[in-house]
Amino acid sequence: MPKAKANGLELEYESFGDPSNPTVLLVMGLGMQLTSWPDPLVEDLVGRGYHVVRYDNRDIGLSTGFDHMAIPNLRKVVLLNLLGFKPRVPYRLEDMADDAVGLMDALAIEKVHLVGVSMGGMISQLVAGHYPERVLSLTSIMSTTGNRRLPRATQQAIDALMTPRPDPSNGQAVVDREVNILNVFQGSVHTNDPARLRALAERNYQRSYRPLGATRHLVAAAAAKDRRKLLNTVKAPAMVIHGEEDPLIRVECGVDTAKHLPNAELRVIEGMGHGMPLTVLPIIAEGIDAVINRT
Repeated sequence: MPKAKANGLELEYESFGDPSNPTVLLVMGLGMQLTSWPDPLVEDLVGRGYHVVRYDNRDIGLSTGFDHMAIPNLRKVVLLNLLGFKPRVPYRLEDMADDAVGLMDALAIEKVHLVGVSMGGMISQLVAGHYPERVLSLTSIMSTTGNRRLPRATQQAIDALMTPRPDPSNGQAVVDREVNILNVFQGSVHTNDPARLRALAERNYQRSYRPLGATRHLVAAAAAKDRRKLLNTVKAPAMVIHGEEDPLIRVECGVDTAKHLPNAELRVIEGMGHGMPLTVLPIIAEGIDAVINRT
């Protein structure tokens, strides 16, 4: 796969479909590689006539890492942020938004239809707010505004996410941990096929395993500002998709996101948790297509 020089980094990316077609740029979430974008979703979008680009965020997958930078104390970062201070962190979500725009520049793509999931939704919101001239539409999936008054994740989801990471050389234990997290995150209707889920976790582990990068992603998210005022300035058509049963980023977060995007449509999916199993992919693809057709 190719790499692009973007924002002073090298970002690993994949491109699908005809580059002369409108581009859908997929931005993945915390600690997740570009391979976590389901291939059937990419194929569906290409079949609808779009050029699709997905990439590894900085510090994850095969993109430039930041292992030379120390990891701040997460509790301290959260506390300082709550008190209104600006904690020192290796990088911020704004830097990751600049990465996305840098990738667009490297690929000579002037404007995109942005699609972000979870932390990728936060990054996409920042791109839409700070670079409105580069964004044709925004789809924010199972993400949030940074509003501190919104409900927190369920304790079960927090416990799963904070499960100690095993020895990196123990691939089976690493995969087991990942599968357990994704199973805890899923909803009651849109569920993951166990064999497919394990195959994806194994594929990701073999491709790249960078737990410290995932931790720095978590620190960047913890240091993030409230984006509600910024979202109020976004004029691009927006689609907000959220699972009704999301245990990590609760459905109220999706409602709040749509509330603060002036030109947004909210689609709450019954029985969907925090994930993209096969059964929900046609619904997501249709939502992305719908907001693009509003531009």
